[in-house]
Amino acid sequence: MELYELTLKQAQEFLAKNPNRKDELTKTLADRIKQVDSKLNTYINFDSKHAQKNGDVKGPLSGIPVSIKDNIVTRDWETTCASKILKGFVPPYDATVIRKLREAGAVIFGKCNMDEFAFGSSCETSCFGPTRNPWNLDFVPGGSSGGSAAAVAGRTAIAALGSDTGGSIRQPASFCGVVGLKPTYGRVSRYGLVAFGSSLDQIGPITRTVEDSAILLNVLAGHDEKDSTSANVPVPDYTSFLTKSVKGLKIGLPKEYFVKGLDPEVEKAVKQATSVLQDLGASVTEISLPHMKYAIAVYYVVAVAEASSNLGRFDGVEYGFRHESSNLRDMYFETRNQGFGAEAKRRILLGTFVLSAGYYDAYYLKGLKVRTLIKQDFDQAFQKVALVLGPTAPTPPFRIGEKMSDPLSMYLSDIYTISANLAGVPAMNVPCGFSAAGLPIGMQLTAKPFDEGTIFRAGSAYESATKWHEKVPKL
Repeated sequence: MELYELTLKQAQEFLAKNPNRKDELTKTLADRIKQVDSKLNTYINFDSKHAQKNGDVKGPLSGIPVSIKDNIVTRDWETTCASKILKGFVPPYDATVIRKLREAGAVIFGKCNMDEFAFGSSCETSCFGPTRNPWNLDFVPGGSSGGSAAAVAGRTAIAALGSDTGGSIRQPASFCGVVGLKPTYGRVSRYGLVAFGSSLDQIGPITRTVEDSAILLNVLAGHDEKDSTSANVPVPDYTSFLTKSVKGLKIGLPKEYFVKGLDPEVEKAVKQATSVLQDLGASVTEISLPHMKYAIAVYYVVAVAEASSNLGRFDGVEYGFRHESSNLRDMYFETRNQGFGAEAKRRILLGTFVLSAGYYDAYYLKGLKVRTLIKQDFDQAFQKVALVLGPTAPTPPFRIGEKMSDPLSMYLSDIYTISANLAGVPAMNVPCGFSAAGLPIGMQLTAKPFDEGTIFRAGSAYESATKWHEKVPKL
């Protein structure tokens, strides 16, 4: 096995036995990037010399390279959010998750491609060009954390961080055949995450195995005084939940998940995964999430409103791209006109509209009320079951360019993931099969707030009983 093929756990064990080979591990990955990333385009910014700076700190991730989605700020290293408007922006500080990684000994390895400002479900809206799916280069890797997911699947990263506002960790994890976790809102600090939807955003790990996800969340989770939405809740050792029996675990299958629009291959794979968990001793019952049908409509009111507010700070005055002009109005106008891509402009305009006088109550306020109903659906479900199981995405990966001219069709890619963000609950993608065309399919496990442990318990039990996570794309 090549060093770049190691899982996070295997890399820990390798470096424990070979502490003098840290540089070799990083170099092997760097060579792998040079070999295959021209096909994949997973990295916006990679610098092997920069990556070496932190290799000597002792900790649980000592010497292990971790790749970072490019909307998480890194001190002295350009952070662009894959947008022209932030080209040249070099943050003077680290995000809290980056500080925690450094303190654990991790090597900050590179900045991964993404949809511009995390606006997208395909990793096609980046100003640096699209990322491609390592299983088939003609297909999208999902988004917005497509670079992070494709890097982990394509063996150009051992593990990576993504952000998830409406499915942006889980959906690309599903499309790339890897594990992606959106923790409970408030479980991981958002300090230093360039904001999209402040009441929805959450940073999480993208890894090859459920065990790796638990190891990484142990480092990332915890209260942070720099984030006013960070939850002061005790953090367990997530690895203690691994390979636990699922005997007696109650799992709910929402009837609203298995309806018209769900690809038959996805439905078959998810139901077979459900049978595996039943065979391992879990009990499965049908439940209802009656307001899920409103999730996308609510999301594209609440999220765009918050995006419009958050992106108002990018004006070319203090940092990033600036269009020089003879007067202030033209400078503002042309900086934003040239700096933002089409999808970013679309969401800013939508958000400004729903927050405008005369429409605030009709759209934004009503959206918040329905959001509460969606959260209550989950609260009621978790009184009966410990986990909610369903598809992560309604289809296998689609072709590059297939949905770019149809935003509504693109938005529907997140139909199963959005509700977890609206409710603030944790959810994970676990690989559970492949389509006839050889493209990955994932299932989503959702638990009540701060109960990531139950997700790890079920996910690791399923993973131990199957071999989907052992498949490797041929590049």
